[in-house]
Amino acid sequence: MSKLQELMTVVSQREVACNIYELVVKGDLVQEMKLPGQFLHLAVPQSSMLLRRPISISSWDKATSTCSLLYRIGDETTGTYALSKLTQGETVDVMGPLGNGFPISEVTQKDHVLLVGGGIGVPPLYELAKQLEEKDCQMTVLLGFATEKVKILEAQFARINNVTLRVATDDGSYGYKGHVGMLMEELALEPTAVYTCGAPGMLKAVARKYDHIERLYISMESRMACGIGACYACVEHDRKDPNHALKVCEDGPVFLGKQIAL
Repeated sequence: MSKLQELMTVVSQREVACNIYELVVKGDLVQEMKLPGQFLHLAVPQSSMLLRRPISISSWDKATSTCSLLYRIGDETTGTYALSKLTQGETVDVMGPLGNGFPISEVTQKDHVLLVGGGIGVPPLYELAKQLEEKDCQMTVLLGFATEKVKILEAQFARINNVTLRVATDDGSYGYKGHVGMLMEELALEPTAVYTCGAPGMLKAVARKYDHIERLYISMESRMACGIGACYACVEHDRKDPNHALKVCEDGPVFLGKQIAL
């Protein structure tokens, strides 16, 4: 196997919210992880399912060569359900890290950075926040969930220095009642950089409000087949050229806001 493919060992697996699982795996691929926002392409441990499943990397620890993946499972016929049955000590065939992550090299202590995450789009923002903490910049983190039962990573974000954190739930069962875009509209600050990941409607709202900001980075979610840019199964429209297709797996999943037409 190449350095971008490995049989990684399952360290742990647990349900952290309703139908949302955290899978921690260990292997040399962790040493290849550079930017938050990249993803791993996991083979489903079931021979009838040929296509891999892309899962964003939530966080990593290079000292222990481990990384954490958070994902939502479907019913018993889905690949994610099969992945949730992996147990400690088993191995999983992994490709990665794949795609382009969130750029952070230009962030300085003077910046006030806004992170907006929704649902299962929240996990890749956690490693991003951890790395931004080292920049000593101010961060505002807005997280949105359908209900308290699917809330994830709030405690982890709260432990990061220089973070102002707010959580919204659509049904009002926890935090602010309403979608995360409503929290965003209440902000008095003007961020110097914006990073976002979540459902298409949320991404459109973020793009509309902060289109004028040069450092607007949008992470797109998409169904994938190959995961390496060969099949054109995961495409977005190029904002500058409607005849050009941008591949989420290879050109993204993180795009500069002005690159894509939402």
